[in-house]
Amino acid sequence: MANDFLFSDEPEQPAEKVNQGYWKVIIVDDEPEVHAVTKLALSDFEFQDKKLKFISAYSGKEAQEIIVQHPDAAIVLLDVVMETDDAGLKVAQFIREVAHNHHARIILRTGQPGQAPERQVIVNYDINDYKSKTELTAQKLFTVVMSSLRSYRDILSIEKSRLGLERIIIASRDLFSAHSMDNFIHGVMQQLTSILGTVDEALYATSLVASNPDDVESNLIVFAGQGDFEKSEGKPIDEVLSIEQLQACNLALSQRSIVYKDNYLFAYCSSRCNHNSMLYVSGIPKQLNATHKHLIEIFAQNVQVAFENVQLQSEIEDTQREIVYRLSEAVEQRSEETGNHVKRVSLISYELACDYGLSEADAEILKHAAPLHDIGKIGIADTILHKPDTLDENEWKIMQTHATKGHEILKNSRRSIIQAGAILAQDHHEKWDGSGYPEGKSGEQIHVYGRIVALADVYDALRHKRCYKAAWPIEKVLDELTLQKGRHFEPKLVEIFIENIAKYEHILKIYPDK
Repeated sequence: MANDFLFSDEPEQPAEKVNQGYWKVIIVDDEPEVHAVTKLALSDFEFQDKKLKFISAYSGKEAQEIIVQHPDAAIVLLDVVMETDDAGLKVAQFIREVAHNHHARIILRTGQPGQAPERQVIVNYDINDYKSKTELTAQKLFTVVMSSLRSYRDILSIEKSRLGLERIIIASRDLFSAHSMDNFIHGVMQQLTSILGTVDEALYATSLVASNPDDVESNLIVFAGQGDFEKSEGKPIDEVLSIEQLQACNLALSQRSIVYKDNYLFAYCSSRCNHNSMLYVSGIPKQLNATHKHLIEIFAQNVQVAFENVQLQSEIEDTQREIVYRLSEAVEQRSEETGNHVKRVSLISYELACDYGLSEADAEILKHAAPLHDIGKIGIADTILHKPDTLDENEWKIMQTHATKGHEILKNSRRSIIQAGAILAQDHHEKWDGSGYPEGKSGEQIHVYGRIVALADVYDALRHKRCYKAAWPIEKVLDELTLQKGRHFEPKLVEIFIENIAKYEHILKIYPDK
């Protein structure tokens, strides 16, 4: 019988806890014993699977330096009397008014309550609790730290929600542009963080193109990331996830559902366009209630709807630009010698606009409008177009009408690119000295778009063979541009063009005539 008790079963090994990080607590006190006792009393403290990390300061000056170094500190246990009678009060004032840290919970501790009356301190200083060292037993210290951490957690949650809403509101002004979509997704990731209370990392990945919905292969590209995934944008998802995470991701894809693991989840985002998209979030609470899961489901679908709206808008814009190019090429391809001319003029105009100092937005508009500069030639006979240097007076008058015709074709559009095309059609044959057509404008009367495209167009034409002339060598072209500075072209533009000629020559090499 006694032998039954000789060997008992070995106790089961407790499951190893996952390290979820820690809460920073700054102890400010000039007595080393206070630091030691505080750390001992709170040594086994844990809140939301996070332990405490203590940071010590022994004077008001040192405390200010540490507070600046650790803006993410959750609690400051602050002694009042240190090198001066009000050193702690000055630190409290520094935290709120100089460091502008309104998140940290300040617990004032004093051994001499009479020197800093509680009522006066509470009213005059933005602190969160006031305790006498004699009353702050281990149990009461535990209680005040726990309540302070709960407040700190809620403040962070509210702040993350505010930041997320702010980014979404900013993005909503132009939600259908690629840049604002990036802001939108980062914003809703922060919203999800506020919903769950704590999130360490997150990413949103998509296949970007329509695919077979039954294909469970991920083929996903990271579109936006947070935490460790912040620098993973544009990478295949199988390059940034572990094997275990990738298995969970593929399971969510195959089941078209949300897969929850110990501290992370993968949420499949349903699509109207058969895009495979996935939301990954780690650092989530172990126990998610039904409300949390429902919000995550709604969140995942809303992100996908927004993303697809952007994709649709982008496709519409790309189609519009493609139509512009095709229409412009139809004009140029009446001559077999002008293949790629519109592409070169477009790219050269963009680069020259940037070099000249136009904004990125204006340069982009010019790039897409540049192919329309000769749209009025649609109504001009080939016999006139193919001999510009040998036209008689009547034919020259007919040739000049294409500028006005192009303007008339495009002028009533409300689209910025088409409006810019109307300007180009009318102004790109005007000359700086006023000798151009159709209106004889001079100097800055000519729209800057017209001045830029005129230079790009002539440069490209001189550098390529035509039925009526041979291609000019670059040296001869540069001499001609210099000669025409102040006559045909704006002097500043010519100088900028010659200074950056290598860039424009490179464009000619990339897109030679067909």
